[in-house]
Amino acid sequence: MENTKTIYDIAKEAGVSASTVSRVVNDRPGINENTRRRVRELLDKYNYSPNEAARGLVNQSSRIIGILIEDIRISHHTESAYIIEQEMTRLGYTCITLSTGDSPERKAECIQILTKRRVEGVILMGSMFGTEAVKQSIAEHMARIPVVIVNGLLSLPNVCCVLADEEQGVKLCTELLIRKGKRRLAFACEACTPSAANKLSGFVSAMTQAGAGEDKLRIYKGCETGSADLAPEHTLLAGQELTRRILEEHPDTDGIIYAVDLLAIGGLRELARREIAVPEQVSVIGIDNTLYGKICTPPLTTLDNKLVDLSRTASRLLLDALEGRQTARQTRIGTDIIERGTT
Repeated sequence: MENTKTIYDIAKEAGVSASTVSRVVNDRPGINENTRRRVRELLDKYNYSPNEAARGLVNQSSRIIGILIEDIRISHHTESAYIIEQEMTRLGYTCITLSTGDSPERKAECIQILTKRRVEGVILMGSMFGTEAVKQSIAEHMARIPVVIVNGLLSLPNVCCVLADEEQGVKLCTELLIRKGKRRLAFACEACTPSAANKLSGFVSAMTQAGAGEDKLRIYKGCETGSADLAPEHTLLAGQELTRRILEEHPDTDGIIYAVDLLAIGGLRELARREIAVPEQVSVIGIDNTLYGKICTPPLTTLDNKLVDLSRTASRLLLDALEGRQTARQTRIGTDIIERGTT
């Protein structure tokens, strides 16, 4: 039967007050067992479910979680948000997801929007939220609300950070290519985010340890600022363009590491256009272990930065904070290289 009964209807039929029905609904003590049983039978009979918004006003609890993504078109972040939403929904929370764009002002505005929605916690997707503008907005508007940032850093007492160790992962990717006899390596990234900077640091570390002078490193960036159009088609084109530049300026390049898989697939397109054999002439590695890398030709070797583990850990950290348990301010998760046909 469809639930059309209000708490007052059930109270009238049970011969009790509305407050008594409310205490039964919320499993509060102090109710006679016969009364509790009679009320529960009516609740079951009418498939009654409490109005969560009204319940939240009484309990001072919204059971709402905010998720901020810079660009919802970035599949890696969208998949992570999906995992988090499934985890939090299973635990009785409702999620609000906002796509902020890359503007610092818009990110700060979205934080204020979530505050007005009375969210109980917030998850920030990606290193691009690890900025001073976001930090100031959280400190001003969310100082008492637990926040978790995925693969980014923010130094605030109410913020926990869960990170993939991409710096060490890219270092190992570079060393893998060197062991395979590839010495003239390049690194390509589209947007200059904190995550991209960590990846680049791993590349530089491995190359300098192998004897390459820092002034000789082949580093190519599609954008010299933190922002870029990260729509899939733009990332593909950026991969092609960066690869074109690498090969025209350094035609002897025998290996390229790209900051994300889709950028690497753009690179594979350019290599195919030039009839350069992969991996015989040029080896290619991407980062993120996305579906794109599994279905391209040849299948892409990639750094798996543990999307599922990051997302579930973020959910667990937020839940711990919501329930008053002590949480680590920073959690790092290791990465794995998945070798396929491009190395």
